[in-house]
Amino acid sequence: MSDRPTVWVLGDQLNRSISSLAEREPGDCRVLFVESSAKLASKRWHVQRAHLVISAMRHFAEELRGEGFDVDYRHAESLTAGLRAHADEFDVDEVIAMEPMSADGRAMLERNGVSLSANNQFTCHYDDFAEWAAGKKSFKMEDFYRWQRQRLDLMMVDGKPAGGAWNFDKDNRERPPKDGRGWPEITRFAPDEIDEAVLSDLSVLDNQWGEQPDGRWPVTRQQALIRLDEFIETGLGPFGPHEDAMLSEEWKLAHSVLSSSMNLGLLHPFEVAERASAALHTDYGGSGTAPITSVEGFVRQVIGWREYVWGVYWLWMPEYRGLNVLEANESVPPAFTGEATTEMACVAGVVGHIEQSGYAHHIERLMVLGNLALTSGVSPQAMTNWMWASFVDGAEWVMLPNVLGMALHADGGMMATKPYASGGAYINKMSNYCGDCAFDPKKRTGETACPYTTLYWDFLARNEEVFRGNHRMGQQLAGMRRLSDLEDVRERAVEVRRRLQLGEL
Repeated sequence: MSDRPTVWVLGDQLNRSISSLAEREPGDCRVLFVESSAKLASKRWHVQRAHLVISAMRHFAEELRGEGFDVDYRHAESLTAGLRAHADEFDVDEVIAMEPMSADGRAMLERNGVSLSANNQFTCHYDDFAEWAAGKKSFKMEDFYRWQRQRLDLMMVDGKPAGGAWNFDKDNRERPPKDGRGWPEITRFAPDEIDEAVLSDLSVLDNQWGEQPDGRWPVTRQQALIRLDEFIETGLGPFGPHEDAMLSEEWKLAHSVLSSSMNLGLLHPFEVAERASAALHTDYGGSGTAPITSVEGFVRQVIGWREYVWGVYWLWMPEYRGLNVLEANESVPPAFTGEATTEMACVAGVVGHIEQSGYAHHIERLMVLGNLALTSGVSPQAMTNWMWASFVDGAEWVMLPNVLGMALHADGGMMATKPYASGGAYINKMSNYCGDCAFDPKKRTGETACPYTTLYWDFLARNEEVFRGNHRMGQQLAGMRRLSDLEDVRERAVEVRRRLQLGEL
């Protein structure tokens, strides 16, 4: 029997400070990594997503070897098979791992007798979130966010929020600029031998899509810290005003594109939020020049929304995964998956960004992809799985609340009190897509009617009974009932949904 325990590092725990590894020294344990062929075969992964995770795992394994750790890096049919092979070879008595990010992952570790240490990759453990939520008839992200700001002492001055307000969201909704300005650049990291080996291994698989990696996604902590520095120095300032804007020619605008690094463990959310808070303009208690609107908006994303999603995932699982209160059962449209072209300029543009980079920012995800999936009746489970596989920052804990709850309203209002459905007017206001589109956002019937506008009114009509008691939907339903051409709209919607599923729209 081995006299040393094994610390199993999972593929999204790639940091020396994870609770299972932080106090370990070379020689007092083995470290196990497992690449699962079943996991690679389980979805049609974006190639940049697959490359990012595997390359980051292999790089971290090499870092630990360089530190002197005895690392066993295995390729196996499944995670369980890799664990068993490791245990058999080294006659291992004890395997330790940090709590995983997914409910299924936790169940797998428990079935295999793995000892778990508390997950420390978030600022709020899900047990603490559950304690915060306990006893509340209802709770919302804004209340959680304020609690987080206070307990973490971020952007607080003498116990009060910097700038005299908790939320400056109303100042961060400017339309896309038309002055042709440049946006912050990011470093592209040259591939090394590990990156090249990963690409060679992935090249034999036939279940991937998207453009090949071009060095835009950090695969080591050192690279992730460079990305963080760049954002704080050049991106944080302009981030806020246009965080909801969409531009056809710009894939990220001033967004941080740090989510994949945080989700893999290369960066910790507290260090990210702390750096942003420190960059706040001196007028508001910081030591930098960044405007409070941008800093607050970004910090809210990191310690507010991201951690809220993490908390409710664990609070509501496993039942949450199967919710579908609107009984939406259509497949993900071929225009989303890249298996068909489309004349919808916004969809073509956003899918082009995803194909190019494995990424689209939050408004593109919610108001272009999620909005159309919601109003056309796409299955929330199918949409979740597609987005999970297609985005470099995808994970079940991220996608289930955001897609099933926020975007597709499949939970009946647990995440959002009203559905995020809109016609083409919103996209026309917040993007430059509509000017060159074949469809007119102002039209709801006819061949040139915007599919978003047609489907919006049809969605309200189809689900009128469901939303009748929702006080936040009263105005929209009243507007729908006043339409003199509602019958024609709904007839057009049938054709739109049919063509969308066939990839002919």
